[in-house]
Amino acid sequence: MAEAARVYQESAPTASPKEQSMKLTIERAVLLKALAPVQSVVERRGTIPILANVKLEADKNGLSLTATDMDIAIVNKVAAKAEKSGAITVPAHMFYEIVRKLPDSATIEIQAEGGKLTIASSNSRFSVATLPATDFPVMAEGDLAHNFVITPAECKALLEKTRFAISTEETRYYLNGIYLHAASSAGAPVLRAVATDGHRLARMEVALPEGAESIPGVIIPRKTVSELYKLVEEGGERVEISLSESKIRFAVGGSVLVSKLIDGAFPDYERVIPTGNDKVMEVDGRVFAQAVDRVSVITSEKSRGIKLAMSPNTLTLTASSAEQGTATETLAVAYGADAVEIGFNARYLLDMMQQVEGDTAQFVFADSASPTIVRDPSDVGALYVIMPMRV
Repeated sequence: MAEAARVYQESAPTASPKEQSMKLTIERAVLLKALAPVQSVVERRGTIPILANVKLEADKNGLSLTATDMDIAIVNKVAAKAEKSGAITVPAHMFYEIVRKLPDSATIEIQAEGGKLTIASSNSRFSVATLPATDFPVMAEGDLAHNFVITPAECKALLEKTRFAISTEETRYYLNGIYLHAASSAGAPVLRAVATDGHRLARMEVALPEGAESIPGVIIPRKTVSELYKLVEEGGERVEISLSESKIRFAVGGSVLVSKLIDGAFPDYERVIPTGNDKVMEVDGRVFAQAVDRVSVITSEKSRGIKLAMSPNTLTLTASSAEQGTATETLAVAYGADAVEIGFNARYLLDMMQQVEGDTAQFVFADSASPTIVRDPSDVGALYVIMPMRV
């Protein structure tokens, strides 16, 4: 944030001595839907007052809402009846709370004049201090040479199937995001997303879209992933993606999200994915997840370790704690290889099981000390790897 403050101080335009004004009418439901993803970009404990604000810009085409933390910028455009064009900035979280707490079917009148924003609806009226729109920083996109389009469903899958494995360890900053790149799978070109925290790895791929053949491998930051996911959850017809080695831009419906990329080298994740595992177990994913959840109650909050013992057509899950006791559960599975015992972090197993959409989860083992592959047979584009732990 200190770097953002320095950049802002060097590049912020000089505020106009004349306060800008505007006047418009908008439906509360429309404004709330547009404002929700915008205000979530704003940092709650920032050091630059203008970055705590959302910029409102009204013209004959409607209302634009803009927010930035100098690493991410988002613009949302919605329909509104503008009686007077203009632009102003208002505290983002306060504005959001005001709109959220107004009646569902309300029509909102917004007017800016004399350094104040008036928000009126029915019997409610608020007057909020503003800052000039001319002081609001612009986050430059630069030359985004690579452009392609994917469906919202494809974008959502790339994010949803991998984001749980993003590292939160700030010292390994290059793992604090999703690695997006062009790759080849079984001889076919794919667009692949990968995330890992060193304990588990998630990989998801979709057919390579036209225009993405020569994209550089980029790391999309964790916060950007979260904000983009909110946009694609709303649906829409397409996600337009433009990127360079330092910035990425997503256009979804009436929203545009621009973000800096993580400046670092993602590790060679292919080396982590085992190729010689030969012991295959298939289990009902829902039943397995419930059993893991029950058995893990006995584990310590710190380790969360449980043991999986496979024998022909049988899986036994065991957890033990010196303070709490022991727990055991046996499941019927499809397994015909040699007996093997292996330990895992229960939370990591449950995170993976949440991604399995089909009835069956497939585990492919080598031995008790090697990484295990987890697959969803109903989704050939997804692959997960989990490291064992001593239990």
